[in-house]
Amino acid sequence: MEPKEIWLKIRDAEIYKVSASGNDFIVLINLDKKITFEEGQFLAQRLCRAKFSVSADGLILIEPPKDPIAQVSWNFFNSDGSPAEMCGNGARAVARLLYELNLVPDKFYLETLAGLISAEIRGTRVRISLNRPKDLNLNISIRTDYDWYLGHFVNTGVPHVVIFWENIEDVPIERIAPKIRYHEIFAPAGTNVNFIEVAEDRGEKILKIRTYERGVEGETLACGTGACASAYIAYKLNLINLPVNVLTRGGEILTIDFDPQTETLYLEGETTLILKGKIFFDALR
Repeated sequence: MEPKEIWLKIRDAEIYKVSASGNDFIVLINLDKKITFEEGQFLAQRLCRAKFSVSADGLILIEPPKDPIAQVSWNFFNSDGSPAEMCGNGARAVARLLYELNLVPDKFYLETLAGLISAEIRGTRVRISLNRPKDLNLNISIRTDYDWYLGHFVNTGVPHVVIFWENIEDVPIERIAPKIRYHEIFAPAGTNVNFIEVAEDRGEKILKIRTYERGVEGETLACGTGACASAYIAYKLNLINLPVNVLTRGGEILTIDFDPQTETLYLEGETTLILKGKIFFDALR
């Protein structure tokens, strides 16, 4: 794949950078589908590089939907170029951007590989729905080179393992998480790994979270689907009531709620629009 050919396709296009709770994303409006899926993977690998390019946790291509209920669809790529079915913080950030660009109303549906999700713009805050949690599996014994861990699994659009920890500041996350992320129990897709602490803030229970993200292959400042997975599992274990606030590694608060009748999870938090501009060829070299 020739970088020059791909750059010629996007050199006149506006590129956007957005963020939600410390997760940052590059967005390209691809309604004419000029950029192919494979070129999107290549662009993610090149543009998401820290220091040498734009730097981001992922790349989002906004495209026409197939489902008539949805206003838009996306192709979402992690920084390593791998596609992801869903990204909660990415969905919130891109929803606000599309609203500010007058491409969608303040309530709309986004089509993802995980299905349709609803988005509601509330000023700088955005509330989205996630699909019904699936594949719940509590109390899994996970053996690694270092120790045994008690984990809990659920898919909230993407797969997540949740491990409760007494003090998450003490988690050796870069040592433990990769062993669990690639563990044979979760093969072949692998899993994201969340470490959770149940704490109190002004008499109310909250969750503190640290997440190691598949595709980024490292700890991120926040993960929306991970926060939802963690809150859902803590709720199922009767450790908390919902809605609950989740304190991310980046210091922001995500609010997670659950409708037991429809089995729908809701994720709400702040979003930030950072920049728009154009790409020089050097960003792809």
